[in-house]
Parts: sequence; C-alpha cells; structure tokens
Amino acid sequence: MTNNKQNKRKKALAQYAIAVGVVGTLALAYNAYTHWHSVETDDAYTAVDTAQISATTSGIVLQVHKTDTQTVKQGDVLVELDHTDAKLKLQEIESRLSAGTAELKRASLDWERRNTIKDSGSVSEEELTKARYALDLAKANLETYRAQKDQAQLELTRTTITAPVDGVVAKRQVQVGQRIATGAMLLTIVPIEKMHIDANFKENQLDGIAVGQKATVKADVYGNTVTYHGTVTGFSAGTGSAFAAIPAQNATGNWIKVVQRVPVRIELNPEELAQHPLRVGLSMTVDIEKK
Repeated sequence: MTNNKQNKRKKALAQYAIAVGVVGTLALAYNAYTHWHSVETDDAYTAVDTAQISATTSGIVLQVHKTDTQTVKQGDVLVELDHTDAKLKLQEIESRLSAGTAELKRASLDWERRNTIKDSGSVSEEELTKARYALDLAKANLETYRAQKDQAQLELTRTTITAPVDGVVAKRQVQVGQRIATGAMLLTIVPIEKMHIDANFKENQLDGIAVGQKATVKADVYGNTVTYHGTVTGFSAGTGSAFAAIPAQNATGNWIKVVQRVPVRIELNPEELAQHPLRVGLSMTVDIEKK
C-alpha cells in the first residue's frame, strides 16, 4: 500500500516536472519569437510640441481669463491688456485720415480746375506745378494715414490675446495688474490631442526599426487595460547623451563603454488618444514590429 502511494507521488511529480518543462520551453520559444520579430522598451515617455504664449505688445494686464489645468479652444480669450492708449491712438489717426481725405478731395478739384483752363493762358506753369504737387502730397499723406490706421488697429487687436490651438493651460506666469513688455512669456498651452511618444531604444535595437512601422503602446497610468496603436515617424539626429547639457567626454583613460539610446518618435492613433487622454511625461511601454 505504501509503495503504491510512493509510486503515485513519483508519477505526479514527474508529470508536474514535464508540464513545467513544457511551459518553460513554450515561454522561451515565445520570447525568442517576439524578440526576433519585434523590439520593446519601457524607456519611453509622452511628449508634445507646446504653444508658448507671449505678449506681442506692451501694457497693463486687465484680466486673465484662463489659468493652469483649464481646457481652452482655439480663439478663446486668454489675457486682456489695457487698450485705452491703443484706442486713443486709433481715434487720432482716424481723424487724420478723415482730414487727409478732405484735403485730397480739395487738391484734386483744384488741380482739375487749373488743368482744364491751362490752355487759355489764365494759369501760369508755376501755379499748375504747385497744384500738381499739392495733389501728389495729399495722396501720399492719405496713404500714410491708412498705413498708420492699419498699424493702430493691429496694436488694438494685440491687447486681446487668444489661444492659437486647442489644449490645456500650463505654466501660467501672468497676473492681473502686471505691466508686461513685448515678448514677455505669459503661459503655455499643451495640445494634448496631439501627444506623441519619444521611445528611447538601445543602439543595438535600431537595426529592425524604420519609419512607417507599426507599434503597440501601453501607458502605466492605464496598465494593461488600454492599448494604443501608433506609427514610427522619425528618429532623433543623435543619442540622448550627445544632446545633454554636459555631453559625455569619452576621450579619457578610464573610459567604460555604455550602450547608448536614440529617441524614436511614434505618433499615436488620434481616436484612441481622444478616448483615453494622456499627459506630458507619462511612462509608456513600446513594442515595434521589426521590418
């Protein structure tokens, strides 16, 4: 009886060992297959080309309509500057334009009247020349006033700062009552619907990657519940260390070889990105099918 139990136990252990061996073999074969047909990295992060909003004219800030974390649409008003001076300047130039129009009309009538009777000898050549000069001057002044009006209208328009793209406001620096100069940074808009992935692959993984290849991407924030699909659109011009603030100096006596990584850009499916939004800097896992 005892021998039968021992035999059954040995048989069960043998079957278990065989099952473990089969599973291990299949796992190794699957890993070898996927390694042969694809490359993977978890050194990947979301990124986007942000819109830096700066002042195109100087002035005092009257209102700030949007702040950090708020969603904006293209054309939404972000910041309003005091437009009193710009309005007064526009009104002044409009008055000059009105006067210049009247002056041009008078000079034109004077020229036509004198030019009509020049053959009668009642108008001297000098008077005719002066009338023509006055007409040309009135035309030039009117063109100048029109250009000044366009510039004044542009300056007035620039006191209202709008969003150039859809996105989320970040890094707001502007405050109500602040006097800002032309070119001052106000805030940043992050167009999250245009997010892409910068995947840092090892240099010995690049041989099987090319522009146009398909990739599957997973975000740590969603885990395995969400899978994005993307396309390789380009490679960085150099490794991450080459563009670092302090580049590596390999010409030293104690040099140690380190495998370098090259950023690869991957554009995501816009529909999937809209369904499951991402934020800048999130950790991602990228798998690219080899060519």
